[in-house]
Amino acid sequence: MRRFPVPDHEDLPDDVRERIEAETERAGFTPNVFDAFAYRPAQFRPFFAYYDAIHDAGALEPEEIEMIVVAVSGANDCLYCVVAHGALLRIYGDDPHLAEQLATNHRTADVSDAHRAMCDVAVKLTEDPAAVEESDLERLREHGFSDRAIWDVGATASLFNLSNRMAHFADMRPNEEFYDMARGE
Repeated sequence: MRRFPVPDHEDLPDDVRERIEAETERAGFTPNVFDAFAYRPAQFRPFFAYYDAIHDAGALEPEEIEMIVVAVSGANDCLYCVVAHGALLRIYGDDPHLAEQLATNHRTADVSDAHRAMCDVAVKLTEDPAAVEESDLERLREHGFSDRAIWDVGATASLFNLSNRMAHFADMRPNEEFYDMARGE
């Protein structure tokens, strides 16, 4: 983060510091988004709680969530989220090429028709939210998405529109570790 100070971990509230430590232990490094959002602990908590609710209690598979995140982040030209969540997509999707395909043009990516429809709705919500119509949701239903899963498509796209904008605003940069993660080497 280049536009705001990154707080010292020892100065953070215990719960925020513990969450960062847990993520650092899990990943082997501290993803920069944790340090960036720690600048405002009262906003850190609900941001990561919402992220956790989508991942832990949602109706989408982790690969589908990351597909949405990468497609939305590509549409928003968000380097941080494309790189960081591209790494997660490579892990969950076991595909070293899919993230770049989705980030540059989800319409031509090597995905199923159902996943293309999912990304179509997420990107439409990103680029022209007022244009999302019932027919968009019906298309997802026709591809087998439940109403809960459709909600989660919208929730994921919406959260990452926020995340992308904050990453741009704060000038967050991806950790070097994300670039090589799950590249099959």
